[in-house]
Amino acid sequence: MNKRSQRAALAALALACLAQPALAQQAGTWTLGVGAHQVSPKSDNGTVLGGTAQLEIGDDARPTITFEYFVHGNVGIEVLAAIPFEHDIDVVGVGRVGSTKHLPPTVSVQYHFNSHGVVSPFVGVGLNYTAFFSEDTRGALAGTKLKLKDSWGPAAHAGLDFPLGDRGAIRVDVRWMDIDSEVQLNGVKIGTAEIDPLTYGIAYVWTF
Repeated sequence: MNKRSQRAALAALALACLAQPALAQQAGTWTLGVGAHQVSPKSDNGTVLGGTAQLEIGDDARPTITFEYFVHGNVGIEVLAAIPFEHDIDVVGVGRVGSTKHLPPTVSVQYHFNSHGVVSPFVGVGLNYTAFFSEDTRGALAGTKLKLKDSWGPAAHAGLDFPLGDRGAIRVDVRWMDIDSEVQLNGVKIGTAEIDPLTYGIAYVWTF
């Protein structure tokens, strides 16, 4: 092979290497993630009854699913969905007074780094909507009607993908959501639940 042919071959190889990330990250790529997340509300969940009762809202873990659509290069739009989470509600010094279920669909815009590396980090910001339902009362609130109002708030997301072959990855991630819910008892507002959880997860992610 003469020098001109060698230079042409090296140039073609370099162009192929440079093109490889673009081919794998082009707009129109979809991912599907199936896993589980634990929702862990912050330790101070607000007060009710004029500040005389401090709330404690418990953790819960449930299966989750994510869809992400890449709009350009490493930038994707992700939707998080789950089966309903259920949280016990305690009042400090009184004990368990009820429980609630919620669904936290969240839409995030995400940026993925080093997508061809052994580890691929990503970060995202977005909007969370939390719908509360199936509230139950017991103990000191037995026989009353408890209601937590739905919540809108910002959300943040960060994680690591560990690629497994060309089409799969193991993902570990953490989310923060701003969830503040008006608390009503027998139709009267008695305070605000400041849940603001960290959500920890693991999933398997397929690329299409």
